Amino acid sequence: MGNRKSVGVFLGVLVLIAMVLGAGCAKEHQTPAATGTNLGLGGGWEMGMGTLPLLTQARTRSISAENPTGEKGKGGMAIPNPSEPKPAASARAADDLGQGWKVRPFLRVNAGQTVTLMDVDGPGIIQHIWMVEGLKRAHVLRFYWDQERTPSIEVPVPDFFAVGHEKFARVNSQAVVVNPQNAMNCYWSMPFRKHVKITFTNEANEDLTLLAFQIDYTETEIPANAGYFHAQWRRGNSSQENPYVILDGVRGQGRYVGTFLAWTQLSKGWFGEGEIKFYMDGDKDFPTICGTGTEDYFCGSYGFPESYSTAYTGTVLPSTDSEIPSYWSLYRWHILDPICYEKDLRVTIQALGWGSDGKYKLLSDDIASVAYWYQEEPHAAFPALPSLEQRRPLTKPQ
Repeated sequence: MGNRKSVGVFLGVLVLIAMVLGAGCAKEHQTPAATGTNLGLGGGWEMGMGTLPLLTQARTRSISAENPTGEKGKGGMAIPNPSEPKPAASARAADDLGQGWKVRPFLRVNAGQTVTLMDVDGPGIIQHIWMVEGLKRAHVLRFYWDQERTPSIEVPVPDFFAVGHEKFARVNSQAVVVNPQNAMNCYWSMPFRKHVKITFTNEANEDLTLLAFQIDYTETEIPANAGYFHAQWRRGNSSQENPYVILDGVRGQGRYVGTFLAWTQLSKGWFGEGEIKFYMDGDKDFPTICGTGTEDYFCGSYGFPESYSTAYTGTVLPSTDSEIPSYWSLYRWHILDPICYEKDLRVTIQALGWGSDGKYKLLSDDIASVAYWYQEEPHAAFPALPSLEQRRPLTKPQ
């Protein structure tokens, strides 16, 4: 009987310990959403089919030409103005209908003009951007986070949406979707804490009469460890710069999440033997991550026998290495495999092909690129954006 009592007391103590430990673990692993905050799953931060049923205090807002501030109850308030000297496309179509009837669906951006697309206070997360314009590198997007003076994103519009060489091609990926004829969408999550400003500049000599756009965002709290989205455009010729530098000068902790290359091949034969290299956290002569070939990095094999567009990788123009010049539009999103670094980052790719002697040969190709990454602020200054003349795509000889 005494032994049974001792066993009972012992078991009771074990149960009590298990309850205490269980309560501690439950508290430790409780999700932010369960504690009533907007952070975590469903709070506008990590969205997907599985989080849609979760109700939070996040508030959805959307900016367009019909609601330029994104404020609650401020959409569709424009009043027709028949005396407007330089109207946007379709501006007079609603003159007989009046306020509330698609009066201001588009913006007009005159030659040399910069317009502000978004200028709102945080905290929040941009979740989706849809844009239609003329697919011109003369049109430049710039994003400024939290009142910074230099942009964290500075990219010609089409290249930002993985459209290279000013040539339309469908893109069907998780981060970017491009639909006929020039409807560009991006779904990169872009958190901001205090403020965000987005500008659109038309450096062309002609007016842009139709700029259609919509920026969907959520007003919600931002986790302390959330980085800011960055994107940078570069261009060079591999006869002068080989390996070609995709990104350099990045300082601080971050994650590299994507590469877009608008590669113009200038000699016949296979061009894609070059290795991509990621130098991080003090790497000097040799990188920590070294790829095995251009088609390998874009998750292909034995060349690019046909175009493809998948969730994370694609080559979307119907290009061939037997026709010169040949235009390649290549994207690689590191969504499930981000490149994480702690102090610094440099990314390069070799321009390398096959010679007739069966050996690798250095190429003299024209390469433009967009690098996408998240990092803590402040960011290092970007190189100056090349002039419009230096941004124009190469054309086939007439």
